[in-house]
Amino acid sequence: MIGLHHQIIKIPNHQIDHMQSPRLAGRYAKSLLDISKEQGQVENVYQDMLTLQSINQNSRDFVTLLRSPVVTADKKNKVITAVTEGKISMLTATFIKLLVSKGREAVLPEIIPAFIQQYKNLRNIYTVKLTTAAPVSDALKDAIIRQVQQTSNMQNIELEVTVDPALIGGFTLQAGDKLIDASIAYDLRQIAKQFENNDFIYKVR
Repeated sequence: MIGLHHQIIKIPNHQIDHMQSPRLAGRYAKSLLDISKEQGQVENVYQDMLTLQSINQNSRDFVTLLRSPVVTADKKNKVITAVTEGKISMLTATFIKLLVSKGREAVLPEIIPAFIQQYKNLRNIYTVKLTTAAPVSDALKDAIIRQVQQTSNMQNIELEVTVDPALIGGFTLQAGDKLIDASIAYDLRQIAKQFENNDFIYKVR
C-alpha cells in the first residue's frame, strides 16, 4: 500500500487545487498507467476502466455519489466497494481508495476515459466513428475497417457505430481529424446553402 501510494500520487494537494479537472484526470490516468505497466497489469486495469465506464454510464447515482461533498469518505468507500467488488482488480480498487483518501474521487469519471485514451495511444489503437441513418451489417463494418486500413496508417482500429436517423441516409465516418460526410442530410444542407447564396440563380443566368 505504501509503495503504491508513492508511485501513483505524485502531485501535492496544494498544486492539485489550482488545476482544471481534465488536466488532473490526465495526470492521474498516466500515474495509474505507469504503475500498471510496472506491475504487468495494463490489460487488467484497462478492463477495469471499461467496467467502471459502464457503471458510470448506467448509474447516475454512482457518479452523483462520487461528486457529493456531503457524503463522507468512509461511506463512499463502502458504496464503491459494494458496487465494484469482484469486478475490478486489486490495483484499481486500491487506486480508487487512494483517490477517496485524497478527496479526489470526484475526478474518477474523467480519469476513466483519460486512461482508456492513453491505453489506446500506448497500443496504437485508433477509434473510427461510423454514424449511419440505420443499422448496418457486420460485413459492411468489416469492409469499412479494411478500407481505412488500406488508405491510412491506422491498422489497429476500434469501430464505434452510432445510428442517427437525422442523417436520413448515407453515413458519416470520422477517423482521427478527418471526417467523411456522405449523408443525405449533408447533401440537403449543401443544397439549401446554395439556394441561400443564390448559386443556382447565378448559374441559370
